[in-house]
Amino acid sequence: MQTPLGSGFTAASTTDDVLEGIDLHGKLAIVTGGYSGLGKETVRAFRSAGAEVVVPARDVGRAASELADIAGVTVGKLDLLDPASIDAFADDFLRSGRPLHILVNSAGIMANPLTRDARGYESQFATNHLGHFQLTTRLIPALRKAGGARVVAVSSRGHRYSDVHFDDPNFERREYEPYPAYGQSKTANVLFAVELDERERSNGIRAFAVHPGSIITHLARHSDRELLRQGGFLDENYEPIIDPARGLKTAQQGAATQVWCAVGQQLDGYGGVYCEDVDIATLHTSDVPDAEVLAVTPGAFGVLPYAIDRDNARRLWKLSEELLDRE
Repeated sequence: MQTPLGSGFTAASTTDDVLEGIDLHGKLAIVTGGYSGLGKETVRAFRSAGAEVVVPARDVGRAASELADIAGVTVGKLDLLDPASIDAFADDFLRSGRPLHILVNSAGIMANPLTRDARGYESQFATNHLGHFQLTTRLIPALRKAGGARVVAVSSRGHRYSDVHFDDPNFERREYEPYPAYGQSKTANVLFAVELDERERSNGIRAFAVHPGSIITHLARHSDRELLRQGGFLDENYEPIIDPARGLKTAQQGAATQVWCAVGQQLDGYGGVYCEDVDIATLHTSDVPDAEVLAVTPGAFGVLPYAIDRDNARRLWKLSEELLDRE
């Protein structure tokens, strides 16, 4: 399944391109992180095609202000680091009795200094994976009710920084490093999509993981801007470089893959795969450095085998359930 389809889209394709001819009236989507960056562009795209959209946010007032230019978006209270908040949001949605057609888990943090939630869990793993794991599994009744739902986990090429350390996911017995911690959480996003799809496809739920590209947003606030400039992400004025062939994209280009995974008809019958550049990605099986991969296949890196390994996916699901039970 982890083989490109030849979708006809490219790294430069936008959300408007992938939504051409698609009508989402009567569909309901939840987009975490939907008030900024890629999440906001995803919300705009869904609304432009007629979908009803709910955006969960820790700061409801801020989210409503940021979304004021997009008509018809509902904002709800949700903190991905607070299990009680996640349950309250999910319970409220389930009480409405509405089917949930699309869930895009787009919220996240990246490479921040070591912080822990109230349970002692490392914040990147807790926010990027555990919070979304709890939210998604709590919303499964609504996803099943849709009679054909899709869940999109926004991962990253950064999954290459680390596999999941099952024996010490919260850096309790090893030295904390921001980017390996980020990589672990992004690998967890992919593995979650793999196992969710395996468990729920018979109930009409398909799941996908996505690398959107390198888009310099508020997510990169903990990154050294000089290093980003030296790495070719920012120009001499420290402004983002746009070069889709190298994966450097606008928000419209970056969000195109997650929107395609959420609604693209070409993916009917597919699931449990990792996508980039608006297609199913290749399986990356060599130790070739990124720079050499890009020289051969501009913009494409693929997914590392450990991130779609079925045994790893099952093991992560079990670990996640155990961690949530320890509250």
